[in-house]
Amino acid sequence: MAHFARKLAKIAVPVLALAGLYVLAVHKHAQREEIRRAAVTLTPGCTEKLARYALAAGPQYASPYVLQRTGNRIDLQGYSEEDIRAIQRGCNIIDDTQGQLAKDRYRERWTATRYIRGSHLSCDHCHQGIGDKQDAAGNRLKGSISLAASWTMSDMYDRFTGLILPFEFKQMQCYINSSNGYKPNIADDVIRDVTAYSRFLTAALDLRIGNRYDEQGTDEIAASDTQKQGDDYIRGEALYKQKCQSCHGPQGLGQVAEGKLFAPALAGPNSWNMQSRNYFNYVSTILPGFICRNMPLGQENTLSNQQCRDIAYYISNLPRPAGDRHGPLVALRQQIMMTVMPPLVRIAETATEAEPHPKLVVEADQ
Repeated sequence: MAHFARKLAKIAVPVLALAGLYVLAVHKHAQREEIRRAAVTLTPGCTEKLARYALAAGPQYASPYVLQRTGNRIDLQGYSEEDIRAIQRGCNIIDDTQGQLAKDRYRERWTATRYIRGSHLSCDHCHQGIGDKQDAAGNRLKGSISLAASWTMSDMYDRFTGLILPFEFKQMQCYINSSNGYKPNIADDVIRDVTAYSRFLTAALDLRIGNRYDEQGTDEIAASDTQKQGDDYIRGEALYKQKCQSCHGPQGLGQVAEGKLFAPALAGPNSWNMQSRNYFNYVSTILPGFICRNMPLGQENTLSNQQCRDIAYYISNLPRPAGDRHGPLVALRQQIMMTVMPPLVRIAETATEAEPHPKLVVEADQ
């Protein structure tokens, strides 16, 4: 009898454990389905953006932007209530990935925050203007990494991987490398919602699949686009202090004011990793292009190509996380650098500032 009881226990324990996991999975699935069906509270930016493009459920959709720009009304297939909620959630993810504007961060941004390490990174830092950056006249800006233009070029050859990458796979790369995080499943809500929002933007702007638009990508800057002075760390440091430090901080670690992110980190644990295409030593053309076309805020397109490459070279030599392919030794080295370097630099800068100027010493002796 005792032998039978032990055998029964060996069977019952794993069965009960699996049953418990199944019940938990069903409960979590029900929670997520409830969130999918719930009304979406939009960020202020998304409220303005989606109202401007007249997003509404109905059998047909006609973009007021296209009507205003071309004088032609183009009727497209409309959106269901479920489509509307997915587009709204996708807009919120781009505008407020970390959930700083959400009342309930878990419920409203659970699709995104679980895939990101650190507390600074947000989609809108690269895809500015909530994925659709325009000037005051409504002109789409060159090199602004438009999500709409990116979607029209989806399922195209990717020169970095040598593969034909769907838009969903490109999002995965963003989470792994640019957000220094974890890869979502291709069927995850975060992928679906951002894709829904990006696809809506193509309809609102009347962009066509397979066409190349100026706002797609960063308008890369190669060394051949400069006067070939060579990328210089010293020049880059001086330019960074002059153009970037006031927002991003003296060591590129970003700045937070009153609990809200003021400017994101360009280095350290809250920045992109060494496998990101923003990393100059991995791809030397993308970050300079982004800087020239989008920075400093309010002074875009004021830096020369060489200045942008120098700043990008300097930023990429600041300590940051290792990529997913670098291995444990490189990851450990980078972790040590991110921990040790900032206080050492602060000590050195403090000592330099405290050191009296030689001319002042002479005057004091006289």
